[in-house]
Amino acid sequence: MLAQPTLVQTAAAQTGSPPDEAAARQRLDAIGEDIQALNQRLSSTQLARNEADEALRDVEISLAKTHRRLDAMQAERRGLTVEIESLQARRDDLEAERTEQVAALEGLLKALYRLGPTPQLKLLLNQDDPARLDRLQRYLNALADARHQRLDQLKQLDAALADNRRRLQTQGERLDALAAELAERSAELAERMAERRTLLAELDGRYATEQARMEDLNQDRAHAERVLRQVQEELARLERPPPSTAIEQTRGELPWPVQGSLASRFQNGDGVHRNGMLILAAEGTPVRAVHAGRVVFSDWMRGFGNLLIIDHGDQVMTLHAHLQHFGVQAGQSVSRGDTLGSVGVSGGQERPGLYFEVRRNGDPIDPQSWIASR
Repeated sequence: MLAQPTLVQTAAAQTGSPPDEAAARQRLDAIGEDIQALNQRLSSTQLARNEADEALRDVEISLAKTHRRLDAMQAERRGLTVEIESLQARRDDLEAERTEQVAALEGLLKALYRLGPTPQLKLLLNQDDPARLDRLQRYLNALADARHQRLDQLKQLDAALADNRRRLQTQGERLDALAAELAERSAELAERMAERRTLLAELDGRYATEQARMEDLNQDRAHAERVLRQVQEELARLERPPPSTAIEQTRGELPWPVQGSLASRFQNGDGVHRNGMLILAAEGTPVRAVHAGRVVFSDWMRGFGNLLIIDHGDQVMTLHAHLQHFGVQAGQSVSRGDTLGSVGVSGGQERPGLYFEVRRNGDPIDPQSWIASR
């Protein structure tokens, strides 16, 4: 499939003038500011229905922050480990090189020692053949130059080794500190997960019958519809609407946002899942953008948990719900394949998965008509 144009390219194309990257970026930055303001207005909407829902929102937001920090620390630890291994290999090379230089210097010193303490004076007093004296003098000069070079090389190697050891110590200390923080964050994560389990049990306990649970889920969907309509209306009122990303040309060819098994399809899911597809996948699996666009919403919403909405222009939006944490924020532009976050269980889910929805002109449409068959 042909590569899709970026937001900058399409913005330039719409003007009908030669592409001016600076002007296009300035326009997109202005759109980003509008979208951030939009997200703040939408996020201020009352998303929690009662104290239990609000408590679930708070603990899942805290969990998302902890997961994100843990991921960042794990990435830093991997980077530090690779750097330390590289420093250790460099140290071994430097020490081996220093050993060779010391051995070479010892050979030079032995050669000079055999000539005695004052070789130049002996050459003059021997009154030997001038040509031979000249050769011997050049030999002595070469030995002296070689000795100075070896000494300079040893000095440089000693300095490099000292710097290498300092960096190893610094990075080792950082790695130890990181391990301690990881342990602390992991304990915090376990505590928050225990809180979440307690809250879910409390929420489940309020349903006397399956019908009551379904009514609650339908209320969640109705609330979500109101907020999503508001998103669409706010986008339509932007002074500088997001430019087209030619998403209409990709119908049936978009990649899956995450690989997994389908738990529900369009129009047969419960509650907020009715208007899209629920893809089950391991918790922490990266969720990727199916097409270029701008993030217009990244916050917790009742029923959806951590919800990310991308506007692709042409009145098309994609929704990504139940995320473990966000990898991008409102106002940020994304390209196809960019990581948006990771699969989670936010929104009170029992099984990790991604809820994915496509909307055009504010109305939900079957996402499987847009993404590639497999």
